[in-house]
Amino acid sequence: MRTLASTAILLAFATTIAGAQTIPPAPPSQPAPKSMPQAAPAATSAVQMLTSIPANATTITHWHKQPVYDQSNNRIGEIDDVLVDSEARIVALVIGVGGFLGIGERHVAVPYNAVRVTTRDGNKWHLVMNSTKEALNSASAFKYDRSTMVWMPETPATTGRATPSVR
Repeated sequence: MRTLASTAILLAFATTIAGAQTIPPAPPSQPAPKSMPQAAPAATSAVQMLTSIPANATTITHWHKQPVYDQSNNRIGEIDDVLVDSEARIVALVIGVGGFLGIGERHVAVPYNAVRVTTRDGNKWHLVMNSTKEALNSASAFKYDRSTMVWMPETPATTGRATPSVR
């Protein structure tokens, strides 16, 4: 045990010394030695930083993992994902419906504009949809493929792999 502890301390000490031995950069007037990697050229234009947040911007937390209600104020699901297109526009919402504590839950996709924002209880966001729980339960279901990171149509195991729904 004592040998293991002293070996670990010696290894940590040697690593610290080796890390401290770095090659200083060459002065600008001299070319860098061939053994040193060359730095990538600097970008010609820097990213523009915002000095304020746009007035019409909202956080994703207003949508993600938030409940969705029908017109009668009955909870019909919860937003499990927000899908954006290649131009960073929100195009669809994936809503988890049915099930209990995540067991037996199905995921359906709806257009972004199908969910309307209202407020209640002291200006708290309240997401409402012109649909019913039954309609969502009978809609086409999707499953998330973790290996390709896309939502795919849920199909019976005998039909094979489905095509991606949204990229």
